[in-house]
Amino acid sequence: MLKAFIVDDEPLARDELSYLLRRSKKVEIVGEAESMELALAKIQDLKPDVVFVDIQLAEGNGMELAGRLADLDGGRPDIVFATAYDEYALKAFELNAADYILKPYDERRIVQTVKKLASRQEYRERRETLPFRRNAAASEKIEKLAITVEDRILLIHTGKITYINSEEGKTVIATEDKQYKVNEPLTNFEQKLANASFVRVHRAYLVNLDYIVEIQPWFHSTYNLIMKDGRSVPVSRTYLKELKQRIGF
Repeated sequence: MLKAFIVDDEPLARDELSYLLRRSKKVEIVGEAESMELALAKIQDLKPDVVFVDIQLAEGNGMELAGRLADLDGGRPDIVFATAYDEYALKAFELNAADYILKPYDERRIVQTVKKLASRQEYRERRETLPFRRNAAASEKIEKLAITVEDRILLIHTGKITYINSEEGKTVIATEDKQYKVNEPLTNFEQKLANASFVRVHRAYLVNLDYIVEIQPWFHSTYNLIMKDGRSVPVSRTYLKELKQRIGF
C-alpha cells in the first residue's frame, strides 16, 4: 500500500481526492493539511510515500512546498501536483514531480497516477534489494559517460566525476573543474554507473567514492560527506546502509 498525504486548502477537494485514492485499494491516506507549514510538520513525522499537493494554496505555494520537502531527512517523497490549471505543467516537470493531475478529478486519471506511483515504488524496492556487484569485471565498467548539453553530446571520463545531484529540476554532473547541467534524471545515471565507483547517498546525490575524504556524523543518525573539493554532501538514513557496505565503516 502506498502511504499518501494530501495538501489542499479546500476541504471538499481533499475529501474527493481521498475518496478516489482509497477506491484504488492501493493507497492509504496517512494525513492531510490545508497549509504549507502544517504540511511540512506532519510530513516530517508521517513519512508518506507520496504527497498530493495543490499548487495554489491560501497559505503558501505547492511548488515551494515541493522544494522544501527535498531537504527532509530520508529524502523527498514522490510529489503529485493537483490544480485546476494546466499552465504549471512544465514547472512541475522541472521539479521532478511524479505526476500532474487536473481538477475536477477524473477517476481513470487517478488510477493511472496510482499505477505510476506503484511502479516507482517497486523499482526503488528492487534496487535496494539487489546484491552489490563488488567483483564486476573491469570490462563492464563505463569509463566514459555521454551527456547532452545544449544540443551537443559530450564524453566525460567517469573517473573525473566527483558527484551527480538533482538540483532545481536539472541533474548536475560535477567534475574536478566544471559542472554540467542536463535534463536526464538522476536515476538514469545511477543505472549507468552501477558498476563504477559511485554510490547513492541521498535522494538527490550520487557520489564518486574515490573523492570522499571525510565522513562527519550529523543529526539523527545521518552523516555528511566531505569531498576533495570541499563540498559537503548529505547522507540520508535511507541510503546509509548501502554506503556502509560499500566502504566498510
